[in-house]
Amino acid sequence: MPSATAQPELSGETVEYSVLARDGVAVQKAVNAIKAAGGKVVSSNAAVGLVTATAPENGFTQRLASSGDVLYTSRVRAIGETPDRVADKQVKKENSEHGKSRGKAAKAKAGMDPLDGQLWGLSMVRSNLSRTVQPGDERVKVGVLDTGVDGSHPDIAPNFDRKLSRNFTHDIPTDETGAVVDGPCEFRGCVDPADWDDGGHGTHVAGTIAAAANGFGVSGVAPDVSIVNIRGGQDSGFFFLQPVVDALTYAGDAGLDVVNMSFFVDPWRYNCLDNPADSAEEQAQQRIVITAVNRAMNYAHRKGVSQVVSLGNGHEDTGAPQPDTSSPNFPADSTHDRVIDNATCKSMPVDGAHAITVSALGPSGGKADYSSYGTELISVSAPGGYFRDYFGTPLHRTNENLILSTYPKNVGIAEGTIDPDGNITPDGEALGVQKACKADGTCGYYQFLQGTSMASPHTSGVSALIVSEYGKYRGGKVTMDPDKMRRVLEGTAFATPCPEPRTVDYIDEGRDESYTATCAGGLEFNGFYGNGIVDAWAAVTQGKKFLS
Repeated sequence: MPSATAQPELSGETVEYSVLARDGVAVQKAVNAIKAAGGKVVSSNAAVGLVTATAPENGFTQRLASSGDVLYTSRVRAIGETPDRVADKQVKKENSEHGKSRGKAAKAKAGMDPLDGQLWGLSMVRSNLSRTVQPGDERVKVGVLDTGVDGSHPDIAPNFDRKLSRNFTHDIPTDETGAVVDGPCEFRGCVDPADWDDGGHGTHVAGTIAAAANGFGVSGVAPDVSIVNIRGGQDSGFFFLQPVVDALTYAGDAGLDVVNMSFFVDPWRYNCLDNPADSAEEQAQQRIVITAVNRAMNYAHRKGVSQVVSLGNGHEDTGAPQPDTSSPNFPADSTHDRVIDNATCKSMPVDGAHAITVSALGPSGGKADYSSYGTELISVSAPGGYFRDYFGTPLHRTNENLILSTYPKNVGIAEGTIDPDGNITPDGEALGVQKACKADGTCGYYQFLQGTSMASPHTSGVSALIVSEYGKYRGGKVTMDPDKMRRVLEGTAFATPCPEPRTVDYIDEGRDESYTATCAGGLEFNGFYGNGIVDAWAAVTQGKKFLS
């Protein structure tokens, strides 16, 4: 009898892999195949069929290739901070170089909080009106899939659901070369608590969605709904596949109503099925990301989760992507130029199933220069901040053009904007960092940021108000079909036409020609505004007609 085919020999250092089960195959079968191939399972997600495993770097992929239960296998590489990630941070904190303040803010309106006079985004989406009839219901749960949420912040704490909050990440102090990634672990076990944020991004997002209207600091678009931290991002700002997928499926299982996502899944800005510039292993890695994230988003949608996603800060038409010069963003020596084929390359989760995508606007109502756009993907638009807005006026390049929201004290201390005694430093003052204290001495801090990451939480807040107003109340929970929620959101958005002329350059603002954008479409739907600017007041007072 012929002898059985010998399996490839396993050799080399132990590394981490992503393994994706075939459609319809139970994850346990993939787990069995991994063990049979000499691998060790680290974690698995049954809803998606994704497994993270460790095995020797040579031979393991070849062994799994013969398994009928496994669709794709790819190595998960070690990581390090990259120019692309740094550039994204520079968009959000563009005021760090030349920011200036215009003095004290206008006096807060009735029903608002003391610093809300600086939150022009609340007025643009008419949250100042909507809260008089529907401020949100605490039974409506909004998941923040981000770098974490500071649940102790005095504007977050009243609405923070500590019981449901989870952290799906492990801190990664350094990569395999010794380069710093997240830095030293602050907590034993290198897993941050579910009420902690070392990045600041997630806390800013959470405040815009649902900072409490408590007569203190700022308030959010939906100031009475609940915030749930479903952390999938590293301290460093990277978002990797397994934590993102785990957070999304948890959102469905936990009964969350809305999830806000302001990121792309690393290491690829665009995941391509078969880009000729990529190796076979890199192609497999990207196919896993596309398939696994789509499975997770479909799962969450079936469970009643509305998924709001920022359109991105790539200042490009999403239907005609620019060349990708920043992927993969780890390891450091693997980045290579790629021509992006729109039909076969996807940025996840913005290209994912059921994504409600959001472009960013400045306080003048114009598209922010950094914001991506285009009729192919855009759903709606919302305030995201635009530091360079109002060119030629005293308002140009002022902090108040950005979005003010909640800021963890520990992050401020690490960034040098707050000193160890809790005072705002000169650097913090230049950036517009603010401090508010209660009579009992409890203090909260606030920072200005900009980006499509700031536009999506305005939209998530309006989405939460829609669920509060029109959802079904059963067993102490509120539920609403995500497709119906979307119809109300898009149907009540304030229709906004393309600018004239339709092609806008940002040369005067100091940008190069890659930022020049042309708005296609008409009043009801176009590439800059989508279905329009999200409108909380219209959503809670006129949305019923879109449900019939």
